[in-house]
Amino acid sequence: MRIGVPKEIKSNENRVGIVPAGVHALVGDGHRVLIETTAGLGSGITDQEFKDAGAEIVATAKDLWAKSEMVMKVKEPLAAEYPLCRPDLTVFTYFHFAAARELTDAMLKSGALCFAYETLEVDGKLPLLVPMSEVAGRMAIQVGASSLEKAHGGRGVLLGGVPGVEPGNVVVLGGGTVGTHAAKMAAGLGAHVTILDVNLDRLRYLEDVMPKNVTTVYSNAVNIHHRVKYADLVVGAVLLEGARAPVLIPRSYLKAMKEGSVIVDVAVDQGGCCETIKPTTHADPTYVVDGVVHYGVANMPGAVARTSTYALTNATLPFARRLARLGPVNAVKQDAPLRGAVNAWKGKVTHKGVADAFAMPCHDVLTLT
Repeated sequence: MRIGVPKEIKSNENRVGIVPAGVHALVGDGHRVLIETTAGLGSGITDQEFKDAGAEIVATAKDLWAKSEMVMKVKEPLAAEYPLCRPDLTVFTYFHFAAARELTDAMLKSGALCFAYETLEVDGKLPLLVPMSEVAGRMAIQVGASSLEKAHGGRGVLLGGVPGVEPGNVVVLGGGTVGTHAAKMAAGLGAHVTILDVNLDRLRYLEDVMPKNVTTVYSNAVNIHHRVKYADLVVGAVLLEGARAPVLIPRSYLKAMKEGSVIVDVAVDQGGCCETIKPTTHADPTYVVDGVVHYGVANMPGAVARTSTYALTNATLPFARRLARLGPVNAVKQDAPLRGAVNAWKGKVTHKGVADAFAMPCHDVLTLT
């Protein structure tokens, strides 16, 4: 199989879809790996390192997409890449279709076979989402702490406080991977942390493993409203697999929040759990609504690209090798995790979360093989 890895074109997206060790493995499996020139520089990987691993360097994105049977990316195709997608192409990347109608329509129109990292499930877990959720959860506290600084529009609170001055209050909505890592980071700084979740077993686990400055609270509208009123930093960390994130913070809640408090909505790439969130970029990450600073960067791990690229490809490579070895049609027929990752194919939606988001019919992918 000819596997292409283009340069990411999303604003300040410095990750790349593969590392030299991944190239070496795929070439060793008998495949050709095409890398767009300079695709790895944002992650500190040179064209020569890719060539030494066995890759072929391609001068332009247009040529790379045209020559590839499968494209491995990090982020969803953008408008400039829509025309490069076609019915005989397999695309393996993060899509987050449920929050992006234009993207969904474009991929359906292209007829491409779309394997989404975020819905690939193994034993009830999402192994291709976990590494970036770990990064994003930890980053949420870093960027939240920075956004709380007065120079960045925040209320001037140091999350850890100092002797004689109480620390900041951090509220984390969701006790999954993002929320757990956010809570660990905030607790490590010395903040008062509250994690809200609807899964009581998860709350029991977190109560056992978290330090004493972390409190667990059952998530419902009353508890969320009460907690965000006193928060200096709120982290949105909710996830519904393949579906739009639920809105847990309506705009009406903002009026009760502190002036200069901060919301970092990690769920923004799935539509966000805050009604007033919208996608932003690393170049212009925040804006203010009703006195509350909103951080909505949809590709947070792109800011720490080297760490993120290696963490992501550690997880994606085994599935990419299986997909390339089996071929896309046999992968759909024979491999349950890969089959579950198919969100769209031959112009039809094949994932319930995406179908529900846009009131579209959902098709059994096996009927399309």
